[in-house]
Amino acid sequence: MDHTNHVRLTEAELTPDILEDATIYGPDDENIGSVSRVDGTGSTATVIIDVGGFLGIGAKSVAVPASQLEFMRDEDGDVHAVTTWTED
Repeated sequence: MDHTNHVRLTEAELTPDILEDATIYGPDDENIGSVSRVDGTGSTATVIIDVGGFLGIGAKSVAVPASQLEFMRDEDGDVHAVTTWTED
């Protein structure tokens, strides 16, 4: 997926209502998880990502600062984020 044309979210858009369920992509567009919960708003928010597992079973929750993820909307308006981190 080419993220260069995707619209980056503004600080004001980094809210639980917008970010929850967003897919997180790592290097080479590897799907590494999805946002299960967001505590706070803006770049100081903490994003809880469910990583690994299969069909929700065996997933591990990982907390990361929203500032460590680049959230954006694709051509269809779907929110996702990219990072340099891998699932490991």
